[in-house]
Amino acid sequence: MKIITICGSMKFIREMMEISERVELQGNVVLMPIYNPSRPNKESFTSEEVLILDKMHRERIKLSDAILVINVNGYIGSSTKNEIEYAKSLNKEVIYYTDLINAI
Repeated sequence: MKIITICGSMKFIREMMEISERVELQGNVVLMPIYNPSRPNKESFTSEEVLILDKMHRERIKLSDAILVINVNGYIGSSTKNEIEYAKSLNKEVIYYTDLINAI
């Protein structure tokens, strides 16, 4: 069992939900960023709220054994790139969604 934090663009929320279910059914604990359909992107939050959400996501990464990067079609945005670097700085395993999907 691992604790795994999902990282990636919220435009891939469907993929995040699908892979989260699969990873949990394999016996892992999954931590995800919050998602509110009425506030689907960072522009719908104040700058203070964005800072809090980013800080809380980093806390999830600190708690985790690994991160799972949802990189649909290879896309990794700047925030996710920062999360990958942060995870690496903490010696966390980095797993990529495209590697999992291609392995099936």
